Amino acid sequence: MRLPRAAGLIAPAAGLLLVSCATDSDSEAGADSLTVLGASSTRVLNDDFQTLTDAELDFVNAGSSTLVQQLADGSPGDVLITADRANMDRAVEQGLVGDPRAVAVNTLVMVVPAGNPADIGSVDDLAGTTFVLCDPQVPCGAASGAIIADTGIVAEPASLEHQVADVLGKVVSGEADAGWVYRTDALSAGADVEVIEIPGSGDQPNAVVAAVTTAGADKQAATDFVDALADDEMVDIWTGHGWTPAN
Repeated sequence: MRLPRAAGLIAPAAGLLLVSCATDSDSEAGADSLTVLGASSTRVLNDDFQTLTDAELDFVNAGSSTLVQQLADGSPGDVLITADRANMDRAVEQGLVGDPRAVAVNTLVMVVPAGNPADIGSVDDLAGTTFVLCDPQVPCGAASGAIIADTGIVAEPASLEHQVADVLGKVVSGEADAGWVYRTDALSAGADVEVIEIPGSGDQPNAVVAAVTTAGADKQAATDFVDALADDEMVDIWTGHGWTPAN
């Protein structure tokens, strides 16, 4: 389903301390744009999301908790996509969004740099390695903590990152011997990483949840985009990047 071009939308804000995919021409966009605040893990889908609408999409990708705080602080946005329900619930409680819907599900895996220089075979081999996790405030960190609590895995991270992209970046660069990231991030990294399954990960899935913000100018265009995320057209896109579509 391809959506109609939106009209009368606000231009994306300048100066956000977040990762934005806007070009110079995008930053001048006005009537035909939507600002999508997307969880870090969804950054690999930005090009696919653009195919769902004729409106120019300006993406701000960051940790879910950061995006919710930015909305609360008055930063512009038309659609919010979080990597869990808890942060979306916070946005609902603060009156920042309405009628959220789950659109996909993600799970965690452990990644090591290509060649596995620390010779890590499982989560039991993490002692003495440089191991990184997401901060508990963001969905990947909350899920990591729940897995550790449920399974009794002994894991003392060297650092806690504010978004899953930073965990992946440290592993790919070799700065970390291992890190826990979403299966989708591992898939996007390709041959730069090797994947090791985490026991109990399937018991702690994170739902990707999308909602229209209350501050956006064109609620209909934003609603149509959120609906498209759950449309049959998205099934192959979600699965192609490692997610399970939400039904």
